[in-house]
Amino acid sequence: MYVSPLWHIIIFLGLGIRDAQAGKCPKVCICDNVKLTVTCAKKNLTEVPPTIDEITVKLDLRGNDIQELPTGAFAHTPYLTHLSLQRCNIRKVREGAFRSLGRLVFLNLADNNIEILYQESFDGLSSLKQLLVDRNRVEEIQPGAFSQLGFLNLLSLTHNQLVYIPNMAFQGLQNIKWLRLSHNSLNNLATEAFAGLFTLTRLSLDNNELQFFPTETMTRLPEVTRLDLSHNPMTYLGEETVSMAKLTHLFLDHMSLQDFSNTAVLLSPRLTHLDLSHNQLRVLQPLVAGSPKLTRLNLAGNPIYCSCYMRPLREWAIKERVRLGGTCGGPAHLSGENLEAVQPAELRCQSQEAMLKAELEEQSRAPPPPTEPPTDKVKCPANCNCEAENHHSSCENRGHTKVPRGFPADTRLLDLRGNHFHYIPSNSFPGVAQVVSLHLQRCKIHEVEGDAFSGMKSLVYLYLSENDLTSLSPDTFKGLPQLTYLHLEKNRFTQFPKGAFRLLPGLLALHMENNAITKLEAGVLTGTEKLRGLYLTSNSIGNISPRAFDPAPDLDTLHLGSNKLKEVPTDALSKVSSLAELRLSRNPIRWIAAEAFLPFAVALKHLYLDNMGLEKMSKDSLAGIGAGLRSLFLEGNQLEELPDLNPLTGLEVINLAENPLLCDCPLLPLRKWIEKVNLKVRATCGHPPELRGRKVKDVHVFRSCPGERPPPPQTPRTSQPPKATKSKPALINPPTVVRVLKGKPKQSKSAKTSFARRSAFKKRKFNSP
Repeated sequence: MYVSPLWHIIIFLGLGIRDAQAGKCPKVCICDNVKLTVTCAKKNLTEVPPTIDEITVKLDLRGNDIQELPTGAFAHTPYLTHLSLQRCNIRKVREGAFRSLGRLVFLNLADNNIEILYQESFDGLSSLKQLLVDRNRVEEIQPGAFSQLGFLNLLSLTHNQLVYIPNMAFQGLQNIKWLRLSHNSLNNLATEAFAGLFTLTRLSLDNNELQFFPTETMTRLPEVTRLDLSHNPMTYLGEETVSMAKLTHLFLDHMSLQDFSNTAVLLSPRLTHLDLSHNQLRVLQPLVAGSPKLTRLNLAGNPIYCSCYMRPLREWAIKERVRLGGTCGGPAHLSGENLEAVQPAELRCQSQEAMLKAELEEQSRAPPPPTEPPTDKVKCPANCNCEAENHHSSCENRGHTKVPRGFPADTRLLDLRGNHFHYIPSNSFPGVAQVVSLHLQRCKIHEVEGDAFSGMKSLVYLYLSENDLTSLSPDTFKGLPQLTYLHLEKNRFTQFPKGAFRLLPGLLALHMENNAITKLEAGVLTGTEKLRGLYLTSNSIGNISPRAFDPAPDLDTLHLGSNKLKEVPTDALSKVSSLAELRLSRNPIRWIAAEAFLPFAVALKHLYLDNMGLEKMSKDSLAGIGAGLRSLFLEGNQLEELPDLNPLTGLEVINLAENPLLCDCPLLPLRKWIEKVNLKVRATCGHPPELRGRKVKDVHVFRSCPGERPPPPQTPRTSQPPKATKSKPALINPPTVVRVLKGKPKQSKSAKTSFARRSAFKKRKFNSP
């Protein structure tokens, strides 16, 4: 058969191309040149193979030993859309490691050893839609870590070691739909932790250590419809706790809820499913919802006592067609009955004696046979309870005089509150290295010896509030490298325990409210370089050294309310440029000087100056504060006028109530500002007497002020147009103003009254500093 020379050339070229492609495939990998995929799973590779074909779109590197991803690790594969790097022992992702992967839509980094997500770890992934970083050791998210991921829909960070989510941690995720933070050790969320996530619809925070519902944080999520907070140690949800406009599904199961306010979800009008199963609820009142949307309320696994106290809930469920899940835990004749099957008439209350007898009978009833062999029984000290499933151990209110020993080694929450320890000696907590949260409130403790917490290397929360502590030695907190939140409120400190925190480099929040501290000296915060929140409300602080806060330059929140300060501590805060929230409420501050908040004005978001008896603010007292301020509280003072509020264009809340404002021309700028902003401003007149109690925005006295036009003249009641010589409203005000300023013509009666009013106002004012 004849073969033309042209076919020889084609066959030769084809073989050359095939050989060239085969040469691009790493020896240990499997390459599919049709689907453009390369699989190098479990090949003991220590780096990304450099010979992968440039046109590869899917690369699988699972199960190797690539401990570090260097800058430009994938520069030779710019067309990748899917990249799998699970179980590769990756410890660090260098800046720009993925910089060339502008087409990547899926990245899996699960089951590695990554500890920190750096600012530019994911730089260049401009098309990424799914990022999985589950089951790593992530304990820190640096600001801007996700700033390049504008198209990301799913971010999963489950089973890591996150304890705290800082403000703006997820900045840049403009299209995020689902954020998964389950199975971490989260116990605190900054107020702006999720700020900017305007497209987020689903948030998973289950299996963490949150002890309170993060109300302020959640209000920043306008589009979230599903929120999972199950398996967190919360005990109570108060009034209007959940304020989420579009929330439809809320999961609060497997927690420690003992009480649930009937208005807890009042501000979540679209809620349809509420899961409260497996808590400690015995009674629940009908829920007051903003809209009758609720269709399912799950109470399974709660010790519901089906007495007359449950009748309102059952009647409400029938009326509103809400399905109730769960069974009665008592009394005996209804025990085990489905809540849906029990009729309201059956929910009766006996006499007090009969109820007490029934309770005693129920308590004395033999417990059910164990489902596990006795050999698997969890060890636990006498007179304590230890739950293996939740890793919680409790000896609350048991009258112990010494710290019990012998708790399970995997205990994570240890609750010892309400006992009578008086004194905590060294090495009081052996064998509980995994405890994250330790509760020692109301234990009458007056001394804690050095090394008392030795070995508690995982401790993040320590509650020593409501005790009798007056001082702390420098070694009190030795051996607590992870301690982040320390509660010392409601003790008997008269001096700030200087030097006691030098061994706590990771401390973020320090609570010392309701003590008797009188002053803050220089160096009191030595060793707390990372401190973000300092809470000193209700002490007796009258003096703050100019350098008191210097060791904590990253201070974000400072509460100094209900103390004895007579001026804003501007000098003391000169180096705290990141302060976002300052509370000075209920201090005897009568005057606020110019530039009082200037050192941190750019960062300031919430300012509390209420109920201080404040009489005057310099016209430049708010200098430097601009669009960043979100809330300003000035209610309950003695202010008759205010500085210019026009620069505060970002305000969301302002309260000026209970101030005797002088409703005359000096207040005209405030009146104009109130009319301009889209805010509810509570401001009423205190002077002159005839306007007392009137809303500033409703009074008309300002029309006679220079620069203000009087009300338009009434149209003459005639069928013919008015003569031009009698209609000159545009010329009434300006000439009058000029004559008043330059000469002394005869004034009108209203002008004289206004002038006399302002003169009296000036005479009343004291001499400002």
